[in-house]
Amino acid sequence: MLRRWLLAGLLGLHSLAAWAIAPYIAGDRVAAGEWPVVAAEVEKKLSAAGFQVLGRYAPRGLPTYGVVVATDPGMLDRIREFGGMAVAAAPIRVGFTTDGAVSYTNPDYWYRAFLRTRFAQAETAARAVQSRLAQALGAGPGFGGDETAADLPRYRYLVGMERFDDKKNLLAKHASFEAALKTVEDNLARGLAGTSKVYEVVLPERKIAVIGVAMNSPANGDAVMLNKIGAQDRIAGYPYEICVLDREVHAFYARYRLALAFPDLGMGTFMRIVYAPEEIRTTLKTVAGGS
Repeated sequence: MLRRWLLAGLLGLHSLAAWAIAPYIAGDRVAAGEWPVVAAEVEKKLSAAGFQVLGRYAPRGLPTYGVVVATDPGMLDRIREFGGMAVAAAPIRVGFTTDGAVSYTNPDYWYRAFLRTRFAQAETAARAVQSRLAQALGAGPGFGGDETAADLPRYRYLVGMERFDDKKNLLAKHASFEAALKTVEDNLARGLAGTSKVYEVVLPERKIAVIGVAMNSPANGDAVMLNKIGAQDRIAGYPYEICVLDREVHAFYARYRLALAFPDLGMGTFMRIVYAPEEIRTTLKTVAGGS
């Protein structure tokens, strides 16, 4: 009997590690309406649940789709403790359409990927975020593919491809944190390479920041790529983030970041945007002030 209980316990631990987690959760529908009206309704729900709304994103070329970006004060406290690239976990992205469909990034998925070994220390805050999002926006089925809890902290799409901490993430170095942040902010304000700022979270005491970058080039912007791979329903995977870590500017290389956002897409689909990783890096390097 004891052996059976021990075996059951071991199998239970294995099943937790192997549990499949989807990147997105379908929310409850809201009333259909004009883009600003639907965005405002999503923002109202988030604010009422204690989230801080950071910005809106209207991808050029997808007029019926949008994203509201928010953050959670409790999770920001954990990110402040951890520092570094954990700042990428600060935004919570909620996708919507003008016909009232709502979806959002699954905290369990994205926090495990971005906080990695620190996730256990932030799990209480992560569960609180998940619960309040469910209450505010609904908690329908997960979608967009899945990865296991064990695989997310070391995620990569295929053997040999980039991971979370790849050296290609580094875009530029500056004289100071203030100079690095100002460069990114100024270049986004100027609209370099068809970009603009969607949101910003700055933790100056830790010299870290994350900024959402709208990429709206008619040649290779976000809408162009989403249309090519047929993933418009996963609009909550955008916008792309750029991070300032002390005097350095980083952004996840796209073979990691896009694959993490769309883990269910096959290689044949990704081949439609085979150009994307280097073009995204070139765009964000321009924003970062890289040479």
